[in-house]
Amino acid sequence: MRRSILSSLRAHVGRLVAACLAIVLGVGFGSLAMIVHSSASHGVDETIGAQYKGVDAVVYPDQATISPADIANVRKLPQAASVITLTTAYMEVSYPDLVRPTTLPIDALYDTTHIAGPATSSGRLPTATNEIALPARAAAKHKVTVGQSLRISSYDDKSWNATVVGLIDDSKSVGTSSAVATPAAVKIFEPGAFVRGIAIAAKPGVTQQQLADAAGPVVSKGLETFTGAGFIEHEVKSYTNGIDVLGGVFGMFAVIALFVACLVISNTFTIVIAQRTREMALLRCVGASRRQVFSSVIAEASVVGVIASAIGVVFGVALSALGLALSREFDWGIPPLPLHLDPSSVFLPLLLGTVATLVAAVVPARRATKVAPLAALRPEAAPAAASKAGVLRLILGFLLLLGGGLLLAAGAVSHQVLVGVAGGAISFLGILAVGSLLVPALIRVIGALPARSGGVPARIAVANAVRNPKRTAATTSALLIGVTLISLTCVGIASVRKTFDVSMDGQYPVDLMVTTYKEKMPASAEQQLRDIKGITQVVPVSQVLVKSGGQEVQVTGIDPAKAGSVIHNPEAAAKLKPGTALLDRSTMIMLKLENGSPLTIVSGQHKLSVTAQQATGLDPITVSSSDLAKLAPTAPVTGFWLASDPKADGSDVIDAVDQSIPTVKDLSVTGGLAERTSYTKIFDVLLIVGVGLLGVSVLIALVGVGNTLSLSVLERTRENALLRAMGLSRRQLRRMLAVESLLMALVAAGLGIVLGLVYGWTGTSALMGGQTVDGGVEYAVPGTLLIIIAAVAAVAGLLASVLPARRAAKVAPAGALATE
Repeated sequence: MRRSILSSLRAHVGRLVAACLAIVLGVGFGSLAMIVHSSASHGVDETIGAQYKGVDAVVYPDQATISPADIANVRKLPQAASVITLTTAYMEVSYPDLVRPTTLPIDALYDTTHIAGPATSSGRLPTATNEIALPARAAAKHKVTVGQSLRISSYDDKSWNATVVGLIDDSKSVGTSSAVATPAAVKIFEPGAFVRGIAIAAKPGVTQQQLADAAGPVVSKGLETFTGAGFIEHEVKSYTNGIDVLGGVFGMFAVIALFVACLVISNTFTIVIAQRTREMALLRCVGASRRQVFSSVIAEASVVGVIASAIGVVFGVALSALGLALSREFDWGIPPLPLHLDPSSVFLPLLLGTVATLVAAVVPARRATKVAPLAALRPEAAPAAASKAGVLRLILGFLLLLGGGLLLAAGAVSHQVLVGVAGGAISFLGILAVGSLLVPALIRVIGALPARSGGVPARIAVANAVRNPKRTAATTSALLIGVTLISLTCVGIASVRKTFDVSMDGQYPVDLMVTTYKEKMPASAEQQLRDIKGITQVVPVSQVLVKSGGQEVQVTGIDPAKAGSVIHNPEAAAKLKPGTALLDRSTMIMLKLENGSPLTIVSGQHKLSVTAQQATGLDPITVSSSDLAKLAPTAPVTGFWLASDPKADGSDVIDAVDQSIPTVKDLSVTGGLAERTSYTKIFDVLLIVGVGLLGVSVLIALVGVGNTLSLSVLERTRENALLRAMGLSRRQLRRMLAVESLLMALVAAGLGIVLGLVYGWTGTSALMGGQTVDGGVEYAVPGTLLIIIAAVAAVAGLLASVLPARRAAKVAPAGALATE
């Protein structure tokens, strides 16, 4: 049997290409996910570990601040060889390329005898109070060089000149890097500088745990004490939370790809065994037992699984290396990560790919052993559609569909994500179980039009597509999984984004509020803001401080006719009219008002009586410009409310606005654009990653569609030959198979999109229902994306029919009729 297996593998290499491709894609994708996650986690571990080299214990301000008494008590510990305070002053620095100062954290230098400190990439560390060392990335961004003088300012309007004497090497740093200065300089800059921790090095013979246990009792309650290793783990966790989440997403899609690959592998081995029915029958006739036939198929699957999985791992490693190299080449905002291969990221995908191949080959192998030798010498007839096992499968499927649907609805109503996920998984298993009934019915419905207008080839294609319901359902399910998940991802992200946008419009109704409190806006300020790329509307506002209810409150006046163009909350914009004042919640509570309460505002000799209405996200009190004129007839324009283009890069718009109007010294820029932009980028990345990764599973599924058509061509060799003999041309035969493939692709696309809508909407309700202020959820239908998904599935289905159709058309009618 060993020689038979080896000769069979050599003879049928071409037939196993589809299975190999599915395994390579599935295993390569899983390997890529695990290697990238491992490299990112390992890179962060190494980076943070280097920053805290020599630290044996850390006192961390968890629920309390570190006091001088805490520092003094730690310094008295007999187990401590070195005690340093990690101190940071938050200052403002005037870079030469910016019109106004920006925030710069400055860390105090410390004794590095036992504990590692910052290193410079050029220059030296500061030694005098008028010297600082800048992070190298910040210096490069703002074109600052060693020897240059910068203006350092505090938030109480004190300022100093400091010379840049060195650049801190932050090429491997995670997060925002700080500048450094001497402890004396930091004390001058900010006498009450924030102490972010106490780092302790142990004396020889003292373990980290012993040092941490000694430090804990001598510091204030509310301070947390870590061992050095524990603190590094704590810091790593804070940075790698996103990596772990992304790793989970990658892993989930890798499992999906591997699952779809299993379906394709199973179909592929079914094809191979069907093509070798006569060969296996002859082996049985000459004395091969059922066990030997079964073992031969499993042995072939093992060889194919190991080789293809190994190629997949190499493919995944190569893609990982390429991706990490690109991350180092381009500025993606992450530190450079070296390729890190651990045993699990290499051997686990290899093992899973091999096991998945074996599992997928078991059913075809068992089917090969059940055929009697003499019966196997004839082509296998299509199985009966209504077997006892098939009826039980349908009953189980409908029960799963009902139970999963109830769980799905319960998860959406109660906002329980895990319940919704369980319901979705169970209901989808029900869909797969009833596929042998559902898919043929849908094919008949969709195929009614081509059957009427497409002639004989189209009618035969519809009949062929439903001839073997079980196999057609299995093939369609492979593509159905991919389309469902892509549609779910698109619908879910679109709905979450719409829900978020509506929530943001309620909490932050204005994109940007530009204000100055100590000076007037120049006459050219409005035009300067209008000239910024990405700004679509600019509305001037005036402000005045008044006393109301014994409290000093800021009142903002804006033209109601223009307010609607910058206030995204239509309800709030409609309330803004003469005689009505919009108050934020804290002001309503402070003045002890309710909606509809009368409010009198006094400014000098002027009074204004209005009706109070609550509005979130605006200034403390917002009135119409005509009402503000009654309070302060000469109130100057002190700011502008801006609306931005949703397609513009919000970060660039904020930076441009922040550096606009250079004649104004103190310019405050607030609003919801920054938060909206950060979440929009997350949504965009998730959409790109989700669609890209799920596209792999669709690619694997398309291999399965081609496999099913190949098996269909094999089983209908005599039938196709007879059709050719009766006058069906090669072109019509190819069209018949193309229509059959297209019908399966359209059913998978249509059913997948419908399921994606249901799962996407219920998932959004489960995920976001408890997160919004009012509990409301917005549902979206990304029509363009869904149409593209359906079109891609249809085109891919046609492409999957090309090779089987060419193979069928090449067979001569007379030769095919002789096939037995």
